[in-house]
Parts: sequence; structure tokens; C-alpha cells
Amino acid sequence: MKHLKHPAAQIGLAAVAGVVAGLILGDWAGNLRFVGDLFIRLIQMSIVPLVMASVIVATGSMAGAGTGRLASRTFGWILGFSVVSAVVAWGLGTLLRPGDGITFSEPVDPELIESAQAATGWQETLLGFVSTNVVEAMAGASMIPIIVFSLLFGLATNAYVRTTGNRLILDLLDQVQQVVLTMIRFVMVIAPVGVFCLLAAIAGEVGFAVVTSALAYLGTTLLGVLIVMALMVLTVTARTGLNPLRLPGKLAEQTVIAITTTSSAVTYPTVLRNTVEKVGVSRRVANFTLSIGLTMGSCGAVLNYTIVVLFLAQSGGVQLTTGQILLGMGLAILLNMGTITVPGGFSVVALFLGTSLGLPLEAVGLLIAVDWFTGIFRTFLNVNGDTIVAMLVAQPTGEIDREVYDGLRTVETTTEADPDELQPQLARADDAG
Repeated sequence: MKHLKHPAAQIGLAAVAGVVAGLILGDWAGNLRFVGDLFIRLIQMSIVPLVMASVIVATGSMAGAGTGRLASRTFGWILGFSVVSAVVAWGLGTLLRPGDGITFSEPVDPELIESAQAATGWQETLLGFVSTNVVEAMAGASMIPIIVFSLLFGLATNAYVRTTGNRLILDLLDQVQQVVLTMIRFVMVIAPVGVFCLLAAIAGEVGFAVVTSALAYLGTTLLGVLIVMALMVLTVTARTGLNPLRLPGKLAEQTVIAITTTSSAVTYPTVLRNTVEKVGVSRRVANFTLSIGLTMGSCGAVLNYTIVVLFLAQSGGVQLTTGQILLGMGLAILLNMGTITVPGGFSVVALFLGTSLGLPLEAVGLLIAVDWFTGIFRTFLNVNGDTIVAMLVAQPTGEIDREVYDGLRTVETTTEADPDELQPQLARADDAG
């Protein structure tokens, strides 16, 4: 009974009940759609202020300490695996087409989708990234111009803070971010009701296909996670020459914690300890690389977000252009890299991506309903990918103790990460799984 108090369990039960109700009630279940649409609107109205505040705070707070070869190798491997994850997701989403099972003739609410006008060329597309009136872009929820403005504003704020030491603007926006996050937490209280109504309406319209589509989405995500993990293991084996058969045992403890808590933040202390004591990575590399990877190394999130883009397009019968696919992949990577921190969770991310690309949003309720499962997949890849990145970063400077890796010698982590210093990373890590 205690487990039923968990929000994920409540949403899952509401999803099952919604599907059953929709199958029983048929077309009449469409009358419940407005409640689900209201739930979507309540989340979506928070996206613009949340994204703007998050981008500005993230870029404005960047310090100059993360420089040098250690940082360049860390960011290089993180970005590289993020691109690989997006490409794998695009390939699987295109091949398996998980969203084809349910097709909607109308978007959930045309007013919610402020899609950009079709550009006639790449020049017009690039020009569309910059708005002549940021207030107008905010009013129309044109996310790309908003992001560009926020990045520039954040960089300017960073320079201002470094020059004057005055953090008033940065602290104010950080508080705005926290207030909007609290708003979203309020809205998520009614998530079970919203998901029930959304799925009842969908099931009443498309029938049992809603179940097969959910399974197809989960299967595509799981397959992508396994492929990316296999590529990571192959890469670290080729680069380090270490025996890959020893790796599963060394990652077992953190894997169990990751899939049972679906939290990268909760798993972080175990990942740090295992990476040093069991894998043999030096404390210097582990402390830096894993703290960066905590928020920026979320390859599982990149893979999941890219599949979400394709799923929403396929469920709405939208043919994405190559440019839109690349933009979707780029946004997924940008979200992963921590530049755009969306602390509201998966529902905010899914709506952000759908709104940015002008995609129908009706299937978002289905994705929210099964997010606990995709959270397991995301977190598994996120935390184990961080350890592999640490190994790859440590290899060129000989900072992997091969005797420790081979079990011939043991070390103990005498230094622990300061929880207060890592609090922003820990908070953002949970958003990516």
C-alpha cells in the first residue's frame, strides 16, 4: 500500500484505468479529453519562463575552472556519445516507427502549437533562430529564438558578474526558476487525473492500438539503450585494452541502485566510489569527470528525447524534414548538455520538444504514463555511461590502475565529494533520470 503513494505508481494505475475506461466507453470517452487538455495547458504555460530562467542561470553561473585537457577530453567524449545516442535513436525510430500504431487527425489544441512557418532555404531557417522581438517570441512560444536570446543573455550576465561581482540578476532568475518549478510540482499533483482522461480519450478513439504503441515505444527505447551501451563497451575496450568481461561485475552495484531509484543523483556516490575502487580510475579524473557527467552525460536522456520527437511526429502523421530531425536531435543533445535545464521532469521536456517542432501533442499523455519504465532505461545508461567516460578520459594520461581493474589490488576513496558543492548538479541530474 505504501508504494501506491509514489507519484509514478499513481500515474501508472491511472494510465491503466484510463485505457480500460476508453476501451469500454468508446467514442464517448472523448468527452474527457478537455480535462487532459487542461492538464497539458497547465504544464505548458510554465515552459517559457522555466526554460528562459534555466538557460540564463546555467550559462550565467559557468565558472572558468573547467579548462584544460581534462575538461576537453571529458566534454569531447560526452558530446560524442550524445551524438551517437541521438543517431541510434533516429535510426531505430525511423526503422521501427513506434508511433505508427496510433494516428490522430487533429492536434490536441492548435493554439498550443505555435509552429514556425516553413522555410524556403537554410538561410531562412537560420534567420528564424533569431527573433526581432523576444516578447513576441515568448507570446508565441517560439522556443528556438527564446533559447538563443537566453543563451546570449546568460553569457552577458556571466561577464557582468565576473566584472562587477554583482549577482543580483542571476540570483533573481534562480529564484524565478525555483518558483516556476514549484508551480509545476503543484500541477503534477493532478497528473493521475490528467493522464487518466488523456488515455481514456485516446483509447476510445484508436482502441487497443494505444497499448501496442506504448509497448513499441518502450521496446524501441530499451533496444536503443542496449545498442548504445554495447557501443560504449566496445569503445572503452578498444581504447584501453581492458577485459570487458570484468566490467559487468564492477557496474552491478550502481546498476541495481540506478534501476531501482531511477535517480542519477541518488546513484552518484556509489558511481564515484565504484569508479575509483573497482574500476581503478584516479580520484582526480573521477571527481571531475563524474561531477560533469552527473548532469551533462545523460546519453539515455538524449536517446529517449530523440525517440519522443519521432513518436510524436509518427502518431500525428507528420512527415519530418531532414532539417527538423536534425533540429530535434540537436535540442535533445542541448537538453542533455545541461545548457537547458528543465527541472519539471519528462512531461515538460516532451511538451518542450513537441512545441519547438510544432508536433501534435495528443500522445504526450501516453508517454507520461510509461515514463517510469523509460526512466529506468535512461538512468541505467546515464550512470554506467559516466563510468565509461571516466575510463576513456583517464586512459591517455595513464590514470587507470590496471591492477585495481583486474582485482589484484584494492584502493579506498578517502576523499568524498562535497554535497553542497554538487547540489545544483544533483538537482539537475534527477531531471534527466
